[in-house]
Amino acid sequence: MAFLVASIGFWQLGKTEMARAYIIPTLVAGCILLIIGLGLFFTNKARITQFENAYHADAVAFVDSELARAEATLKEYDTVVFTAIPIIIIVCALVLLFVSTPIWRASMITTIAMLVSILLVDGTAHAKIDGYNKQLQLAAKEMNK
Repeated sequence: MAFLVASIGFWQLGKTEMARAYIIPTLVAGCILLIIGLGLFFTNKARITQFENAYHADAVAFVDSELARAEATLKEYDTVVFTAIPIIIIVCALVLLFVSTPIWRASMITTIAMLVSILLVDGTAHAKIDGYNKQLQLAAKEMNK
């Protein structure tokens, strides 16, 4: 939402060419983040009852499948979030050094800001998934006793 508000702010208050150049990039970044966030929210909200039903049907199988899912997700985070996103940020920063047109500069700066936001959110999500994975490991040990 912050990117969408920023886009409206640049549209209404932007007087310089550089400020006006931020309108479209911040609007695009805001829409992308909003679509991702809403998609994840509604997808996971629908899955909550599925998780409850699967746990009540067969707790051991549920814990095993969740362990596999959590470990796969943690590996994806290491590859995508903590490797690819920093590389993209570096590339955008390098592009900033070589371009001088306002739209390119605004696009790269907005992309960097969006990716940093994604890193912050995903860093928190990674910590939560890691904690969940540890709880699942403890639950698996308890069930195997």
